Amino acid sequence: MDNTKIKIKEIFTSIQGEGPYIGEKHLFVRTTRCNLSCKYCDTDFKCDKDSKEYNYDEFYEELKSHDANTVSFTGGEPLLEADFLCEFLRRYKNRLNKKIYLETNGTYPEGLEKIIDYVDIISMDIKLKSATGQDYSPITFGDFLDIARKKEVFAKIIFDENISDDEINKSVNLAKKYGILLVLQPKMPMDSDFCPYEIFEKFYEKYKNVRLIAQMHKFLDIR
Repeated sequence: MDNTKIKIKEIFTSIQGEGPYIGEKHLFVRTTRCNLSCKYCDTDFKCDKDSKEYNYDEFYEELKSHDANTVSFTGGEPLLEADFLCEFLRRYKNRLNKKIYLETNGTYPEGLEKIIDYVDIISMDIKLKSATGQDYSPITFGDFLDIARKKEVFAKIIFDENISDDEINKSVNLAKKYGILLVLQPKMPMDSDFCPYEIFEKFYEKYKNVRLIAQMHKFLDIR
């Protein structure tokens, strides 16, 4: 892949709908590739005729034209574009004068290592087999957090009624080790009989730095 260009699915402003920065206006930059295939994924991030390529200068001009104080790189998995983002942010972060917010699945520490100096906030997913249909080792997330803890970082856990006590324990142990906030996000749409607060209580009994936050943009019916 040409590291001097980046292929972007879309660029748009909206409120941040997930996590502790919920309600803030962000400029969302959605990349086109992902290394995972989570069964709950509802994002059309894949490359198609609507995607657009940018070189460094074009990308800067596009991002600076939007009125938002934070750029949220999302996807897909933006760390697959780490080579481009590293050079772009080295050149232009100070001129953009915007916070850099990274939304990532936490499975590519090598990519984070390349851009960590230019990132301000990291939203990392802890992927649960019960929700994603795929099994990811806590060791992988630990390797990621060894790098991410240099900056502000929290972990988001998408869950449903199938979450297991073992998954809760492993997530809590990881959060305790790194002292990070856990954001519990119920998978949408929820079963009418499912009470996510009961899961929150299971986490809270073991770890107090935890919040239950749904996807606000879906409740408000905005992007």
